[in-house]
Amino acid sequence: MRRLFAVATACLLLAACTTTNTKLATEAGIKPPPGARVLLLQPDVQLGMLTAGGVTEPRADWSQAAQSNLAAQLEAQLGARSHTLKVLDPEVAMDGRQGQLLRLHEAVGQSILNFSYGPQKLPTKRGFDWTLGDGVQTLAVEHEADYALFVRGQGTYASSGRMATAVGMSLLGVSVPLGQQQIFASLVDLRTGKIVWFNVAVAGPQADMREPPGAESLTTSLLANAPL
Repeated sequence: MRRLFAVATACLLLAACTTTNTKLATEAGIKPPPGARVLLLQPDVQLGMLTAGGVTEPRADWSQAAQSNLAAQLEAQLGARSHTLKVLDPEVAMDGRQGQLLRLHEAVGQSILNFSYGPQKLPTKRGFDWTLGDGVQTLAVEHEADYALFVRGQGTYASSGRMATAVGMSLLGVSVPLGQQQIFASLVDLRTGKIVWFNVAVAGPQADMREPPGAESLTTSLLANAPL
């Protein structure tokens, strides 16, 4: 019994704390001036349960809870800084030119994850240099903003059956993934379209975004190096 408890504890400690990986645009000294107007896109979060067999079952209730918790924390923590904050629900802005820009950011953000964080690299790209183009000035004019902050979350949580499987397999020397949660944030200069800051935060066990305290911890880690 003691051995089983020790193995289960070891599994939980594999992600003992939240980790972040920040990328900054190649220019130095990027920092919005005091009083900058920041457009905050409400976070898009997709969470699921990892079953004993390794299948991910989407959980709308978890996703909604995490989205609400992260949105509240982003507003609270950004609101405490010396900038003017405006919140935009992407679901009401998906039509017309605005919607095209939001979908463009989603595509570029996925490319950043693939090529700036993943094993694949673009041979001609040097440093962190990504842009949405000057078309984002549409958002600047429409919402009277200087910068836009986009946040997305995704991940899985292990079911009790998955945890039991992990403990059993660990006794045989086999590692079983127990799920992982991440949030991604990017800060876009709406005057130029340049993505000036990008961060990935991998949640530790004390940063469960489904609960308000965990969302607070995760948001604090995410924004720790933000030039805001």
